[in-house]
Amino acid sequence: MLSAAVACAALGLAACGGGSSTTTATTAAPTSAAVSVQDALATATQIKHVVVIYNENVSFDHYFGTYPNAANPTGEPVFTAAAGTPAVNGLSGSLLTANPNAANTLNGAGAVNPFRLDRTQAATADQNHAYTAEQQAYDKGAADLFPLYTGKGTTGGVGAFGTTGQVMGYYDGNTVTALWNYAQHFAMNDSAYTDTYGPSTPGALEAVSGQTNGMQIVATTKSPFTTSTYSYYIADGQGGYTMINDVDPAYDQCSNPNDQVMMSGKNIGDLLNAKNVTWGGFMGGFNLGTTNTNGSTGCKRSTYSSVVASTVTDYIPHHNWFQYYKSTANPTHARPSSTAAIGYSVEVDGKTPEPANHEYGLNDFFAAVKSGNYPSVSFLKAPAFQDSHAGYSDPLDEQAFVTKVVNFLQQQPDWKNTAVIVTWDDSDGWYDHAYANPTTPSFDSQADQLNGSGICGKGTAPTGVLGQPVNGRCGPGTRIPFMVISPWAKPNYVSHVPISQASIARFIEDNWLGGTRLGGGSFDATAGSLMDMFNFSGTGNIPPLYLDPNLGTVLSAPPAGSSAPTSS
Repeated sequence: MLSAAVACAALGLAACGGGSSTTTATTAAPTSAAVSVQDALATATQIKHVVVIYNENVSFDHYFGTYPNAANPTGEPVFTAAAGTPAVNGLSGSLLTANPNAANTLNGAGAVNPFRLDRTQAATADQNHAYTAEQQAYDKGAADLFPLYTGKGTTGGVGAFGTTGQVMGYYDGNTVTALWNYAQHFAMNDSAYTDTYGPSTPGALEAVSGQTNGMQIVATTKSPFTTSTYSYYIADGQGGYTMINDVDPAYDQCSNPNDQVMMSGKNIGDLLNAKNVTWGGFMGGFNLGTTNTNGSTGCKRSTYSSVVASTVTDYIPHHNWFQYYKSTANPTHARPSSTAAIGYSVEVDGKTPEPANHEYGLNDFFAAVKSGNYPSVSFLKAPAFQDSHAGYSDPLDEQAFVTKVVNFLQQQPDWKNTAVIVTWDDSDGWYDHAYANPTTPSFDSQADQLNGSGICGKGTAPTGVLGQPVNGRCGPGTRIPFMVISPWAKPNYVSHVPISQASIARFIEDNWLGGTRLGGGSFDATAGSLMDMFNFSGTGNIPPLYLDPNLGTVLSAPPAGSSAPTSS
């Protein structure tokens, strides 16, 4: 851990006893009872550490559509809801038995009602989750063309599982057991949406910047989006570009060399740096010097998943939030100078820029926390096989990752002032019935199709990074799960307050930065607040909840090995 004097010099914190960067050789190292640099920071709430577990590609109905009622068939983990569990805006009544997707003949063989997926069906096809396809699936708000536009089926499946109707499938508490148990013990929201329609990269950018406009092309094989080329960007109508689909960040040595972009504007890391708040992005596979047990290393480091019966590359560049910004990128995947320097902008001398620039491997997070250098703000991404993205990951591998992180954090001294946010970057195109009328319209003649050709919503388009209305930001998009796991969460609570991915940035801004906003048209200025999911007038004494990583069931004590780092 940094000594108190060196840490304060690196951060320039008046709260540590003065803003001077001068240190003396006689300054004593802190005792075990000393307050950490992070805990010494003034915050608007009792939260001193926020950890964002950012998973992949799940709609709310896909994981929580029948919550809190599980089928509980023989041979699967049992889930029984606590008395008084609140209801969610989920799947019931005619949505299950006479769904508009089943009635619409345009869906062909995929015209089915929502149906339960069991644990043997954890590995599914990756659905179509593109910006335009998701708009078309919602069909002017009727939400009746999901099989036609976003549905894909797994080869060899039975019934709807083998058709485009697979997009109507949902899991319950017998498969996503850990998440349902977290919902019982802590808080979740059933009105959380992606800020715009579209897939992973836009969703990652929304969480950290609230903005997908201002894309700068570095290398491309693509022209702007048309219905025939289905590119990753459009002309925004103001002489610039808006990102609407996935593309790799520029200069990352693991990126596709033929298609790379950077983003202008600010992200939440820039604001944290300006106020000397420690933070980091921690991604599975980012440390290129590690060799996995199968011998893979570098950008091709990989892990085998028995659930999807495939070997999956650990690191996916187009999921990496902060690599798209020059100010927060680590193109060479440079390693931090020490565990004590993780989260800081400079090395322990208070002057030399830290080579990792806040971008780390996943194990660096666990090492930092265990050493007492627990960053104030941490964004975590699992190795790809555990990130829940259908097609190469699954809810069972995801469950193992989430529970190991939460089990680990609950055993740390700073659990008392930690909030873990678990949410997802997009819906994967999975069916969700809760359509939201757009509040930020877009009128690109090719990409926008929600309300007719070239139309998504009505009114004035939201502003881009240069302050002018731009296209390509139509939203809210699709509904996603959103959970807060913390001693300060409201227990067994479902919030109905509308929030979005940019609400993550807003919470960080409100808690550490005095409500400073990103500007440049960022959705953080209008995103809903997460505060309804917390009870800061209480005592913050919700007890830890330890879960079995494989079954998701409740344990009476932490499982063996849960205090050790997970694979990165």
